[in-house]
Amino acid sequence: MPRQLGELEDAVMTRVWQWNRPVTVREVLEDLQQERSIAYTTVMTVMDNLHQKGWVRREVDGRAYRYTAVSTRAAYAAALMNEAWSQSDNPAAALVAFFGMMSADQQEALRDAMRIVLPTLPGGSVPTAGEGTGEGAGEGAGGGSGEGAEAADDAEPGAGR
Repeated sequence: MPRQLGELEDAVMTRVWQWNRPVTVREVLEDLQQERSIAYTTVMTVMDNLHQKGWVRREVDGRAYRYTAVSTRAAYAAALMNEAWSQSDNPAAALVAFFGMMSADQQEALRDAMRIVLPTLPGGSVPTAGEGTGEGAGEGAGGGSGEGAEAADDAEPGAGR
C-alpha cells in the first residue's frame, strides 16, 4: 500500500476511514456531492479501483457492495513515510531534514510515539520540548551503536509496544 493515493481516491478513503464502518458508493457519493459535482459511476469506479489495489475490501449487500478499509489512515501515512525514507541515499540526513520541518505539535507527537516504542533511548529518555535542539542535536540519530534498537529487540515480546 505504499503508493500515494490520488486526490479523488484520498477523498473517498478519507470518508471510509472517518466513518469506520462499511459504506456504500451511494453514501460516499452523497457526501462528496456536498463539495463537488460528481457522478455515481465515477465514485463507483474509484471504489472498485481501491478494491483492486487492496485498500478496501467489499461485501455484497443486496444489489450493492459495502466497502471497508483494509488498514488505518495512520498505517497509510506510515507506509508513505517509510517508502520516501527508504528511497533516500542518506537516510540520516533525510530524517534530520524531516524533523526540521515539523511543527511543535508534530515534534510532541514524535516524542510521544518514541516513548511508546522505545522505553528509553541510549543515555536516558526521550528529549522533551527544547532539549537537544542546539548544535549537535543530530548526534546519535542514525549513527552510534544502535543501542535503542537492540534494547527494543531484547525486550519481551509485546513489551512497550
